[in-house]
Amino acid sequence: MKCSGERGFTLIEMLVALSVFSLAALALIRLQAFTTNNAAELELRVVAQSVVRNRAVELLTDPRPPSLGDSSGEEQNGGLDWTWTQSARLTDEGQFVQVDIIAREKLSGAPASLTILRPAGMLLEANAPLPAN
Repeated sequence: MKCSGERGFTLIEMLVALSVFSLAALALIRLQAFTTNNAAELELRVVAQSVVRNRAVELLTDPRPPSLGDSSGEEQNGGLDWTWTQSARLTDEGQFVQVDIIAREKLSGAPASLTILRPAGMLLEANAPLPAN
């Protein structure tokens, strides 16, 4: 007859198992924090894209072509304050106006940019009145 001792884990085996488990748990916690930060940044970038797209729609639907040069403004979107800048210039052919639009959230600085082309038509100087119809 065999003399069997009690079966189980030794103290060293338990300490090693707990160490491995705690390292895996810490890695998962760090991954969750990273994912949460990325989700918040992605949300800001999506709203920033809507700010520049809204500005582009305003420029494309305005009967007047944009004034050449730089301009800027502020607006609120998604409960956040945004600043936008735009730079309008004629393309090399002179048939289109290229407008580069950049928006940034005031606190975080989350950026978005968009470039549009619009037919030049009759260009107006900055602050010029609308032509009479």
